[in-house]
Amino acid sequence: MRRLLVAAGLALAALRTAACEVEHPVVFAGLDWDSNAFHTAVAQRIVRDGYGCRVDLVPGSTIPLHNGMARGDIHVMMEVWKSNTPPSWTRGVAEGKLVELGVNFPDATQGWFVPRYLVEGPKAAAPGLRSVRDLPRYKALFRDPEEPGKGRFLNCIAGWQCELTNTKKLHAYGLDRDFTNVRPGTGAALDAAILSALKRHRPVLFYYWGPTWLLGQIGREVVMLEEPAYDPARWDALMALKDPAQARDATAYPVVEVLVGANRAFAERAPSLAAFLARYRTSAALVSEALAYLQRTRGSVDDAARHFLRTHPEVWTAWVPADVAARVKSAL
Repeated sequence: MRRLLVAAGLALAALRTAACEVEHPVVFAGLDWDSNAFHTAVAQRIVRDGYGCRVDLVPGSTIPLHNGMARGDIHVMMEVWKSNTPPSWTRGVAEGKLVELGVNFPDATQGWFVPRYLVEGPKAAAPGLRSVRDLPRYKALFRDPEEPGKGRFLNCIAGWQCELTNTKKLHAYGLDRDFTNVRPGTGAALDAAILSALKRHRPVLFYYWGPTWLLGQIGREVVMLEEPAYDPARWDALMALKDPAQARDATAYPVVEVLVGANRAFAERAPSLAAFLARYRTSAALVSEALAYLQRTRGSVDDAARHFLRTHPEVWTAWVPADVAARVKSAL
């Protein structure tokens, strides 16, 4: 019996402890948006509790954090938006200082949405509305109270790149004659306008992107309108235009791959951690679900990370060896 107890104690100690591959803390890039904060919290829990490493975070914006990773001050970035990467990232990869380990989620999306009740079901007010090309026929449905002869389009937040892109699209699709271009001053204002319309079962036409808490909350209640299929050459031509009024052609937003990146020297020093980060794989739907939980509970990103690890073991246990998964579960 005593031998059994000793063996059980040793097994429990092994479960609770692990030797980290590096002596220093694993430093994560604290990019200033919610989805990155969520992924960082999940990865830090696994690195700390599963691999026995200390973790740290350096908050900041994209380019300074890229530069910090190239120097080796920061080791891991959980969201590298492949289609929007600035030269600070591509240069670091070309110089061999940074490495793209894997795809975090492959399906970040953007588009124009309407409520599902508007286009589906026996009481749908706009059953023929499927595409942006159909919008002129339904402008009265989206009537702007300040310009009753036009419909209202809720654009992206004023000053963001997506606001300028959507403005170009309005001109390219010939919709500037039929719709007012409403640019909310903040994300909260845009969210409030959308949620208010849905709650009152009113028509609303709006731009949004994912993964986000809002799409995690209302994703089943809205439909993305069709646009001409994404074409890189036509998209690049649209992006190159300085004057939105000159736009005559546009396509759908590209579906974006979001990668996990790392400092190359760190990845080579810590192959087990690098292997975990390379296998880290989610989806826009999963991330939106997590962010909706975060918004609903008003908790911390660590609360959202723990909730994800508890409710989706079928996802994250595939990223790590069984002993690492056992230690993470024990710490939860």
